[in-house]
Amino acid sequence: MDYRYIENLLNTLVDQLAAIEHDRWSHWQRYVHSKCTPQPDGSLLIPAGLVARWERQIDTKYTELDEQERESDREQVRKYLPLIASALSERVDRD
Repeated sequence: MDYRYIENLLNTLVDQLAAIEHDRWSHWQRYVHSKCTPQPDGSLLIPAGLVARWERQIDTKYTELDEQERESDREQVRKYLPLIASALSERVDRD
């Protein structure tokens, strides 16, 4: 097994996956900010209903979320799959 190849591949994947994660996070933050009310001091006020909903979701295990909430999480994970599939395919082609 070529451990140097695997180490290089994993290091490359970390940066590529981090870029996807940053895009996912940025999208979420834009959404959160769009739901907030800007305050005179530059802070944002999150509506109480959203705070309650998000706190409930934070405190809920994935398996206990409703189907729509689980699908939302799956949607985010699917963004990573093409990169992972490509890395696996490269490894198979190399062997």
